[in-house]
Amino acid sequence: MWAELLCGLVIYRVLRYFFSDDDVLEVENTDSGALFSVANKIEKLYDGKVYAGLRIPDADTGSRENIDMVLVTKGGAVVISVKNFSGIISIDADGSWVCNAGDRHKAERHPDPVAEAKKRVSILESYLEQRGVALPEGYVSCQVILANPKYCSIHSNHIPSEVITYDQWTQLKPEAKSLFSGWFKGGLRAGKKEMQESIHQRLNFVLSTAPMWDRLELKGNKYVLGEFLEFKGKHDDTQALRNIKRSKVSRLIIQKFSMLGFAPSKVQLLYSPRDYRSDGASASEWKELTIRSSTEVLFQPQNSTKVRKFKLSSILSMSLSA
Repeated sequence: MWAELLCGLVIYRVLRYFFSDDDVLEVENTDSGALFSVANKIEKLYDGKVYAGLRIPDADTGSRENIDMVLVTKGGAVVISVKNFSGIISIDADGSWVCNAGDRHKAERHPDPVAEAKKRVSILESYLEQRGVALPEGYVSCQVILANPKYCSIHSNHIPSEVITYDQWTQLKPEAKSLFSGWFKGGLRAGKKEMQESIHQRLNFVLSTAPMWDRLELKGNKYVLGEFLEFKGKHDDTQALRNIKRSKVSRLIIQKFSMLGFAPSKVQLLYSPRDYRSDGASASEWKELTIRSSTEVLFQPQNSTKVRKFKLSSILSMSLSA
């Protein structure tokens, strides 16, 4: 009996090694998943382009301001902050938000998210101006989306008009664009007078080349924003990967080879040379490597001091900011 239990434990550990990744499992608790879920829905609803995970330089502080996402259409641009606040929310006289999740949890106080979003609008406008994109006054507006289903507020009359509650968020459907548009009043007002196509293209180009967090796309429709550090693995694999640097490469795609249903021992890594042309690198310019699937990516997630390790077998793609 003990031999059977020991054998079963060994088999479980072997299967866990090949088929699971602890760091992938822990991604469930990050905010990146909610952010990209919102971004995907907004792009489909509003027929625009969303730039997520931006790190826009702030000339006043010399630091970089994190912007969850910017929605760009021909009629306007919207800075969107995604908040995972939960519990009963009240707003103090100074504008700060207090989230009370119950007796067992200490109330959490957060800075006014609307004021933060408006500040980010100003920083983004200054950055765009520095890069030669002069937008009409009021063209960039802001919105705050409460994306946590555990959100509940008894002071809904005090919620600013720039805030979309979770209940409102769930009502949005592809065919209900008029409802969605009504919440983005700032961008639409400015959008009544369409900016010229050349300006629209310039705005998209600047945002596509703006500083942003590195991004991992993992199996199970999971995303992680943060900073890529290095590869870890066998010497011949790391040597083959020595040219994968942010100065040279913008995106990687991992394709897996599987035999008879077993976890792949090798993966094919396709990578795109960094290219600042508006149309990006062509398919013929992509290069490929075949390396061990156990090779790891060392990645430090946004707002975390812990470095995570992700096996290539658990990664679908990786994007690197310049």
